[in-house]
Amino acid sequence: MTAQTTEDAATQESKPSRKKKILVIALALVVVAAAAWWFLLRPSGPQAPEPGAIMPIDSTQINLADSHYLKIGIALQLTTDASEVDGSKALDATIDLFSGRSLAQVSQPAQRRALKKRLTTELAHVYDGDVMGVYFTEFVTQ
Repeated sequence: MTAQTTEDAATQESKPSRKKKILVIALALVVVAAAAWWFLLRPSGPQAPEPGAIMPIDSTQINLADSHYLKIGIALQLTTDASEVDGSKALDATIDLFSGRSLAQVSQPAQRRALKKRLTTELAHVYDGDVMGVYFTEFVTQ
């Protein structure tokens, strides 16, 4: 064999190994870029709303079953993104939820918590996410 043939054979053997090196480096760069996007640039999921102002609403009396009454006052926990909030929707939802219930249903702590949770869910829907919580400021039964 001549020197020319030996060089040609060495060049041909190095071409596939050089292509493999380039392919491995390119693949590593793609993996690093994907990892960087995943940890640094990917969009985050929906963020939980942050609590804003608390809006008290005047108390009202609601007729319960068997000639009993409930005097209830509520305050709305608004989000920081909340705009003008009208309390009449909250009063309407509160009256709808508590009207006609028995004294036992509104007096028991577990029942009251369940009603409060249901009212909170309803108000979050009515106010399009501007309300994130409800507080009872007055709760008197007769």
